[in-house]
Amino acid sequence: MRTLIIVGLLSLFLGCSKSPESSPAPPAEATPPASAASPPPDGRPVIVAFGDSLSAGFGVDPGESYPDYLQRALDERGYRYRVINAGISGDTTSGGVERLPSVLEHKPAVVILELGGNDGLRGFPVSLTRQNLEQMIVGLQQAGARVLLAGITLPPNYGQRYIRDFERNYQELARQYRTPLIPFLLEGVALEPGLMQPDGIHPTAAGNRKVAATVLRYLEPLLQK
Repeated sequence: MRTLIIVGLLSLFLGCSKSPESSPAPPAEATPPASAASPPPDGRPVIVAFGDSLSAGFGVDPGESYPDYLQRALDERGYRYRVINAGISGDTTSGGVERLPSVLEHKPAVVILELGGNDGLRGFPVSLTRQNLEQMIVGLQQAGARVLLAGITLPPNYGQRYIRDFERNYQELARQYRTPLIPFLLEGVALEPGLMQPDGIHPTAAGNRKVAATVLRYLEPLLQK
């Protein structure tokens, strides 16, 4: 009887005193996933295409605006610049004045200023267009940006005198502020079959490629490799 009692006590003792090795291990904590590395900042100098629908790429697929083709042409020629498209369809020079602070936030090295066409199509006073263009040129230059002014013209039904005064704005402002001037942004594109959309105002993708080549011709002297 005494032997049975001792055996029972030993069994009870052994059952309650399991070694640490025999107890279940606590669940391992999940390792948090490594955060994705942030892309390095793009330190290339900035070129801003500051304009209306002609810059925005109205009527063509994404990637087919003239600033898109300009970026590719710069890359192919070894120029380390980043082109920012600040074109808004329908914008006027008054809208451009309002948007000037947002353009300056990019700290641009060069700004291709392409505005005024919608002013002319709406018959705005030439003096107002000039005043607004002048304000933008001065603001950009004071911020340290170089300005490439893009000239434009109007359909003949707007009258010879209005068209002459409208075009003169760009010529006189370029002389006054010593900015290079593209005499006509749509040089070799306007009225050319396949290069203009049916509206007769906006280039096709092929037309935008040619516009980019025209812009680059006047832009290249302002760039550094």
